[in-house]
Amino acid sequence: MFIDECVIKVKAGDGGRGCVSFRREKYEPWGGPNGGDGGKGGDIILLGDDDTNNLIDYKYKPHWKADRGENGSGKDQHGHVGKSTYLKMPLGTIVIDEETGEVVAEVTEDRQEIVLCAGGTGGWGNLHFKSSTNRAPKRANDGLPGASGTYRLVLKSIADIGLVGFPNAGKSSLTRAITKARPKAAAYPFTTLHPQIGVIDYPETYDRLLLADVPGLIAGASENRGLGHRFLRHIERCTLLMFLIDMAGTDERDPRDDFATLLEELGAYDPALLEKPRLVVANKVDLPEAKANLTKFKRRHKVDILTISCLTGEGLPELCQQLRKRVIKHGGKPRVMPRPRS
Repeated sequence: MFIDECVIKVKAGDGGRGCVSFRREKYEPWGGPNGGDGGKGGDIILLGDDDTNNLIDYKYKPHWKADRGENGSGKDQHGHVGKSTYLKMPLGTIVIDEETGEVVAEVTEDRQEIVLCAGGTGGWGNLHFKSSTNRAPKRANDGLPGASGTYRLVLKSIADIGLVGFPNAGKSSLTRAITKARPKAAAYPFTTLHPQIGVIDYPETYDRLLLADVPGLIAGASENRGLGHRFLRHIERCTLLMFLIDMAGTDERDPRDDFATLLEELGAYDPALLEKPRLVVANKVDLPEAKANLTKFKRRHKVDILTISCLTGEGLPELCQQLRKRVIKHGGKPRVMPRPRS
């Protein structure tokens, strides 16, 4: 299951109480105060994790707490700091305060740490209140409460390539063919109901690219028709957009109109998407109708287009190389593949 939006409630640890204590030792009748401070409460910390790809851990466990600080004790002993709670977040997660609607954090890098709620400060022991006029203070402070809040987590996947296309264009089949992801592929629309993140490996250069397969768009998607615009946010951060066009005209659609509609819907959702580098790919060229449709397509849309067939594998190796070349050209950085142990 893919979860890209949920609400969590978090509470940082309270600070420990300060201690009222006096030094009691033989031959030291005026030992004085020696109460230690309470420990600081644990923080709630967001941790960027490149190995996490959705928010399912927080859908079914929305409440998170950190440990409180330990109370101070005698002999000037301060309490231990409370243990912080780390929440692993997929890269691209935006954290929104539910009360104010303000974006308070954004996780974009692996191992990035962001303190979402700070633990409370520990209270002072009576040692701090000693003075020339108060040699035996019987006063100590309680620890301060830790911060808390309710936050909405919204995931905008950080993938190198965003794959868009109409239902039945072959996006799931292409994802299965060039990555290790296994989305459902079938001969009916909307087989993919959630974004799929696949990894394209390049063993010869020991690097890899992430491909985000966005569920099929239809006319009016930017107005929430079909699966709506909810999943379009997953391509906002992509370096390259790949438009997959069903060149066989399945479901009596015209490939020329499909491409125009996709551009229109992306522009209606966010005009900035039209400024992103794009690669147009014609699928199902093994079918007899594809050749004539391809000629008409090139006549109407003056764009470079690659031809492939997910069924036969035609053009797939060239497509993978073009994807890597264009991502690097436009500033993207492929991730490093783990090298095999010798």
